[in-house]
Amino acid sequence: MAWNEPGGGNNNNDKNKDPWGNNNRGGNNQGPPDLDEALKQLMDKLNGMFGGKKNKSNGSGPSSSGGGIGGMIALVFIILIGVLAWKSVYTIDEQQRGVVLTLGKYDRTLEPGLQFVLPLVQTVKAVNVTNVRNAELKELMLTQDENVVEVAMNVQYRVVDPVSFTLRVEDPEQSLAHAAESALRHEVGSTNMDPILTSGRTQLAADVRVRLQKYMANYQTGIEVDKVNIKEAAAPAQVKAAFDDVQSAKLDKERYVNEAEAYANTIVPEARGKAQRMLEEANAYKEQVIAQADGEASRFTNLLSEYKKAPRVTRERLYLDSISKVYGNASKVLVDVEGGNNMMYLPLDKIMETSRRNNAASSAAGIDESDMSRLADRVVEEIRSRQSNTRREGRQ
Repeated sequence: MAWNEPGGGNNNNDKNKDPWGNNNRGGNNQGPPDLDEALKQLMDKLNGMFGGKKNKSNGSGPSSSGGGIGGMIALVFIILIGVLAWKSVYTIDEQQRGVVLTLGKYDRTLEPGLQFVLPLVQTVKAVNVTNVRNAELKELMLTQDENVVEVAMNVQYRVVDPVSFTLRVEDPEQSLAHAAESALRHEVGSTNMDPILTSGRTQLAADVRVRLQKYMANYQTGIEVDKVNIKEAAAPAQVKAAFDDVQSAKLDKERYVNEAEAYANTIVPEARGKAQRMLEEANAYKEQVIAQADGEASRFTNLLSEYKKAPRVTRERLYLDSISKVYGNASKVLVDVEGGNNMMYLPLDKIMETSRRNNAASSAAGIDESDMSRLADRVVEEIRSRQSNTRREGRQ
């Protein structure tokens, strides 16, 4: 007969058939053990550990209630001690610093590693001091020349003083945003529009960073501004078309100015070269005229001394030289004969051509200046003889 069959409760051998080990306590109870029973056994063990009395009866007498309450208190106490021990250990990351507050008052700053704090009395606020944080800003602003520009700015910053960052200001990052806008408006309002839109962005960013860092130091936020970037600076969308036209006109103006300067750079050196050449030619002509005048004066002085030695010969020689210069520019000469009505015609062009041929021939033959002088004297004598013959014929 199975242990749980009817009528088996009075058989002593059936006690060994109860797989739950309850020995059929409670009459015909054939189910699993009660949770209350298991809890009572646990409370008995705790009471034994802390000096309490074990629960020997299954009833609900005073001794049973007192033992259960004591066990519960002991269990709660153990759990509380475990929780407090777990809460007293705090781990600070390598990138963080921990600000410890004891009853709301600053106590100390925790370095990275495993740290111990008093739970329920001390609180820890971890602050990242190595991460570079960003703040974005984009606003319409008025420039010094009363133009409106839209500026987009990025601020990169770090926390260098975790105590000030945590305790001095209620919301340091919001304060940074407001201070960045104030610094940017101040610098933009002190600058004309053209530098902001073209080549002045770097200087604008540097000025904003200096002013913003001064604000952060005055506010004691514990923030250090690493870098300020002017991401974009442009005219508002409402006037962008007109602004683009103005910028295009300015670019055309710069292009024309550059072309004019390039043309001037090519013309001016050339003009200066021509002017320098003319000055050199004038100086050369000056030197030539002076040298020629000096030569003429020296020749005249030498001629004067020769004239004093032989006046007649020198006078005739000068006459012949003068006649040669005068006749050299004329092609025909009429010579008036004294005492007669006839005039002598001398075809000088033919004579000059003949003279040139004779000079070429004489040069080829090696005739020198003395021969030319003798030839000139013969010509003069021939002219005189012709004049005398003309006079005789006129008398007859």
